[in-house]
Amino acid sequence: MAKLKRILLTLGAMAALSSPLAAQINAEQITSIGRNVLSMDDYMLAIQYFNLAIKAKPYVAEPYFLRAMAKMNLEDFLGAEEDCSMALERNKYLTEAYRLRGYCRSNLDKDSLALLDFDAGLKYQPDDKYFLYYKSVSLMRTKRFAESDSIFSNLLERYPDFDDVVVARSRVRMAAGDTVGALKDIDRCIEIDKDDINNYLIRAEINFNRQNWNEAAKDLDEAIRLDPKQVDLYINRAFVRYNLDDYNGTINDYNIVLQYEPDNLAARYNRALLTYELRNFRQAYADFSVIVQHDPNNFHARYNHALLAMDLGKWRDALADFQAISKRYPRFYPVYYGIAQCQEKLGNHDAAIRTMLLAEDMVRRYVDNPRANPLDRPKIEPGKYNSRGEQRDKDETDDDVMSRFNRLITVAPDDEPQMQYEDRIKGKVQDRRERVEPQPLFAITIYDTRTPLRPVGNYFSELESINKSRLLPSPLYLANTLSEPLGEEAGKQLFALADDFTSALSYGSPRPIDLLGRGVTYTLLKNYHAAVADFDRAISLDPKFAPAYIGRAYARRMDIDATVKATDSDIIGDLDRAIELSPRLVYAWYNKGTVLYEAADYPRAAECFTRAIEINPDFPEAYFNRALVYLAQGDRDRAFADLSRAGELGVLQAYPLMKSMK
Repeated sequence: MAKLKRILLTLGAMAALSSPLAAQINAEQITSIGRNVLSMDDYMLAIQYFNLAIKAKPYVAEPYFLRAMAKMNLEDFLGAEEDCSMALERNKYLTEAYRLRGYCRSNLDKDSLALLDFDAGLKYQPDDKYFLYYKSVSLMRTKRFAESDSIFSNLLERYPDFDDVVVARSRVRMAAGDTVGALKDIDRCIEIDKDDINNYLIRAEINFNRQNWNEAAKDLDEAIRLDPKQVDLYINRAFVRYNLDDYNGTINDYNIVLQYEPDNLAARYNRALLTYELRNFRQAYADFSVIVQHDPNNFHARYNHALLAMDLGKWRDALADFQAISKRYPRFYPVYYGIAQCQEKLGNHDAAIRTMLLAEDMVRRYVDNPRANPLDRPKIEPGKYNSRGEQRDKDETDDDVMSRFNRLITVAPDDEPQMQYEDRIKGKVQDRRERVEPQPLFAITIYDTRTPLRPVGNYFSELESINKSRLLPSPLYLANTLSEPLGEEAGKQLFALADDFTSALSYGSPRPIDLLGRGVTYTLLKNYHAAVADFDRAISLDPKFAPAYIGRAYARRMDIDATVKATDSDIIGDLDRAIELSPRLVYAWYNKGTVLYEAADYPRAAECFTRAIEINPDFPEAYFNRALVYLAQGDRDRAFADLSRAGELGVLQAYPLMKSMK
């Protein structure tokens, strides 16, 4: 309990923890901070805050539910399900907990239980479209297709712009055998959103199954345009091109896959089969050699490898392959004909005759009495491998084994709609397909963010002076990566560091430098309200303390759940004061420009970025953000020049942005 009290004090809670009112305020404050952290996608740190809230008030439902949200986003569906149950034990009217638990149960293949949750939630919110959507998906997963289709259709009548429903209904109709209805739904989805890759993949699958190869190829072309690094798409397009007799295109697709993934056995197997068919024996032999090396038990690959070795006159290699197969499948008669031919070519005529007679006797006995003299059927075949070279579950039939060693592999798509949880916790919604994000603000941190590509730190003279004084337990740095999620261990260390600062500040007169240190620590913990309070105190003690203004501007900007959110003018005021105290502080100019850009004050934003670049001509983030300003103003030429410079200096996002704008 003493440790818990110490941590709560660290979080800026009231000192009198023995008071019931203080405990209530602390639990609510911690939950509020955790909610903010959750909205920033820092799930591990959010869980730590909710853990504290639950320890303080284990009878309150909300922290359990919020912790479940964090676990769900980490794909810990079992842990999230348990937390939802804990929340509902404390408040059975917490409707969102039914929704989340049902969603998690569906992801755990507990759709029967998920349906109970969705029905429970619908009692309280009978018109909620997401409850109805999730219920329909679970109905589909339990093969209750008619009920699922009916709910989806009713949803579309009431919410005609609910695109996910159209996609999901197409899946239901495909599963029910209504390919015409499924195609109609997918065509509608593509009309609504031409940049959603899943729609093209679904339509490609329908055309694939109907052997409409030209249409399937067009859809796969679009899918590859949208996601050119997804190797499964090339494997499936290669199969379509093969059926269109486009052998060059087929081989080119397999070549692309193997450039991305040299160990992709599916692409290598297919390329080997096709080059074998085109009589490019050396290439086919090389590919089968790789496959056999990776998977010595793939006897179909080994059999083809042996046949190619014979074509290339590698009789001893072929004999070794055939003999390896015969040890595993001693009654697989075709292999003995291969052994006999190799023995003959190697000059062992008597052995070749004996082997040939053995094979013929095996076949004769099988014909006379198949039940008493069965033949071996090798069970590993190319169709059993997915695009990663992993074995599939289904074996081919005996007839398939005996008659087809040259089956090209395709990759089956997911046959179920992928539910995305409708997250109502987050404080902001960003459509990254429509809005390009600027490079983030710079802030003070205890982490050294230098890399081999950028070995020089971001210079701030006042921070250098603080670091040289060794008055803080950790050096301070400037970085623009503070919003990255923290690991569990890092979070614990930051809590401990904040506790140390609190102890130091409790003795004697507080020093601005200690308040700065704790404010920076709170900022890293995303407790922005407490951070602003510390920076306020530091500035009141030393109005010329420039780092505190930089820290407060950032914390104010990030405090998305403050009761009265700081206005842009407050933030700009802090940055202006920092510039007044340190006129060549490029990061203050840059931060000011970024805030102004987000406020759509483009002329002033451009001036700030230009000033930052004048001070430091190698400031990549300033070029990138100024390019966004120019794009917003319609100045394409200057934007492209800045993007080119930003990319050259290491901002990788500059290149795809230039490509998309061409």
